[in-house]
Amino acid sequence: MLAGFIPLAPLFRGMTSLYDRLADLSLEIEGFEFETHEMDTSAGFTRTTTVVTLHGPEETGRGEDVTYETDDHEVLWAARDAEDLDWDLPGSYTLDSFSTHLESVDLFPEPPTQETFRHYRRWALESAALDLALWQADTDFASALGREYDPVRFVASTRLDTADGGESGDGDSGADSAVEAERAAPSADRIHQWLAIDPDLAFKLDPTSEWDRAFCEELAETGAVRILDFKNYYEGTDVDSDPDPDLYRRVAEAFPDAILEDAKLTDETRDALAGTEDRLSWDYPITGVESVERLPIEPQWLNVKPSRFGSVESLLDTVEYCLDHDITMYGGGQYELDVGREHLHAVASAFYPDSPNDVAPRAYNVPEPHADVPPSPLEPPVDPTGLSWDGD
Repeated sequence: MLAGFIPLAPLFRGMTSLYDRLADLSLEIEGFEFETHEMDTSAGFTRTTTVVTLHGPEETGRGEDVTYETDDHEVLWAARDAEDLDWDLPGSYTLDSFSTHLESVDLFPEPPTQETFRHYRRWALESAALDLALWQADTDFASALGREYDPVRFVASTRLDTADGGESGDGDSGADSAVEAERAAPSADRIHQWLAIDPDLAFKLDPTSEWDRAFCEELAETGAVRILDFKNYYEGTDVDSDPDPDLYRRVAEAFPDAILEDAKLTDETRDALAGTEDRLSWDYPITGVESVERLPIEPQWLNVKPSRFGSVESLLDTVEYCLDHDITMYGGGQYELDVGREHLHAVASAFYPDSPNDVAPRAYNVPEPHADVPPSPLEPPVDPTGLSWDGD
């Protein structure tokens, strides 16, 4: 078990399901609109998201589409501007009947760049509907579920610079030139800069094959690394990486207490990961209960990213499965730029507040470390309503 983090007890075995507590919430929708957000990030790219606002008679509900390709957002905006967006949303629903209605709505005017984006946009609508339904019921997410909001501990996720000022892993790891190898060497400067600002800050980092033993030991000496994300399950993205048994061994030995996320168990890597089974975790493959049951081993850790699930029902069913099977959860983010970040905090606060949640406030995603950031843990709102959680 990772030192300093306590798993939650199973929840209300045999009682009403989590989703059932929300499914019959009344929902009145009169219209919708979009709002665009962009920001340069510490990962070296410009993030674009679309906030969807659902309007009711007196209240509004908001959700954030975290689709990664800007082109997919621009197609959506163009269809809206041309009044060519066939979203028939106004009406009277329950939360559950609205979710069922969305199954017949094509949320992409053109096919998305990646099929996973369908879940992301679906979550924007579902979370906006949940937010609106809770506002219309004059309650909040935790209260509606019979739970309470607690302070949220978080870790910061950041890319590391290389010796030449680029990003770790951007170089050709197969280069045999000494100069190219030196240029690809990662630097821990960004970590030290953050720790100079907040000595108690913890991190989630993405190891690459350029992480040699000396570099792993330098990072480990900080005592600040909680999660190491190998990203070996991603397909068709800019962060795809292949399983590297030697890297697994170096990292597992240097960080004996850290969570090892999305390391792929294969015939070639099983030996390298032997003895780490109690700290293996999964992120990218997790889209619902069935995906958890398909994992190569029974997990003890899972990264829960609400947008990956698409629907409120799938998210809560998976959370409940984890609680019932003693699987410790921690939250994950997707560079949300607006209300989506609050939603991550609300879910984490209600279910896994003491975990190493990769849900640091937006201020941590800017390109350079700076002191104007809130520390961990984040205090919950005093008088919450809806799915909003403006503790940051």
